[in-house]
Amino acid sequence: MYSKLKEYCNATVPFTREELNLIDQYFEPKKLKRKAFLLENGKACNFISFIAEGTIRHFHIKDGIEKTCDISFENSWVTDFQSFTGNTASIMNLQAMEETLVFIIKKEKLYKLYSECSKYETFGRLMAEQVAQRATEIAMSLSADKPEERFQNLLKKQPNLFQRVP
Repeated sequence: MYSKLKEYCNATVPFTREELNLIDQYFEPKKLKRKAFLLENGKACNFISFIAEGTIRHFHIKDGIEKTCDISFENSWVTDFQSFTGNTASIMNLQAMEETLVFIIKKEKLYKLYSECSKYETFGRLMAEQVAQRATEIAMSLSADKPEERFQNLLKKQPNLFQRVP
């Protein structure tokens, strides 16, 4: 069940078999039905999740209207870093767009994993860098690209998206 997560981790940082098996102890699988929430605004985000299967939509609500900020696919990490690091209520919603399997690690378990195996701390830094890079790409696209251009870029990156989700 954990094989996708282990493959992803091992491709990023070379782990021993014993180090990879720590994933079984620290991460918990969670299946989400279509439209189920991984995180709702107003709740503190105390986890980081790896998407093994499926799609997660990131959105917030402004003036009663849902504003989609991003869509994450398989082999992506999702969290609300602002809420996660600041122990504050989230203003973000993370919602499954189709049946989705994620592996969740809670904050306290993450710190225990870091202390048990320093390679995971290196891995965590690399994942945070990827998330920061993605946030920068989104900010630049929102400030420079027209909606039609953003839509075309999404189709280029995920050509099968609309066959998978409405």
